[in-house]
Amino acid sequence: MMDTKPEPQGAVEEDRAMAEELKGVPEEMLQRNDAEETSATEEVAALRDQLEAAKQEVLYAKAETQNVRRRLEKDIADARAYAATGFARDILSVSDNLARALDSVPAELREDEKLKGLLAGIEATAREIEKVFGLHGISRIAAVGLPLDPNQHQAMMEIPTNDAEPGTVVQEMQAGYMIKDRLLRPAMVGVAKKPD
Repeated sequence: MMDTKPEPQGAVEEDRAMAEELKGVPEEMLQRNDAEETSATEEVAALRDQLEAAKQEVLYAKAETQNVRRRLEKDIADARAYAATGFARDILSVSDNLARALDSVPAELREDEKLKGLLAGIEATAREIEKVFGLHGISRIAAVGLPLDPNQHQAMMEIPTNDAEPGTVVQEMQAGYMIKDRLLRPAMVGVAKKPD
């Protein structure tokens, strides 16, 4: 059973007054008002659709802006981290030449008093280069005794031997280097193979 509350007296009187007013209005005007109301409702619906579409476009634009910002931040971080890459590649040849100079001095000349100062200077320079490499995240790639890693080693020749498993690096012809987590220069190596 439904409770029906009587309408307040004022509301009933307003409804009666409105009905009286509408009695004198021609039917054509009432239909026109209905058409205008329908038109206004359609316009409101269209505006709501446009508003929703605009909200979606704003969300997409915000997401794209955020993606661009993240990419730029990564590019800036990479530029800072790897700015010295070109210079580091160039200076590797200087390091190689110092190592070759030290390796080329025979043992009997190392004891010569006249050459000790020169050799000490070359060794100090080589140590200083290694220290600077370390400060800038440049590290030497381990090679001899390890399996060939095509991401870090460049096989220059195969060496027949029974002393190592095939595919193992047995000789390093030129040292390889990494700068942080990127390859700066691959190590040039000789790889073991089974003798014929």
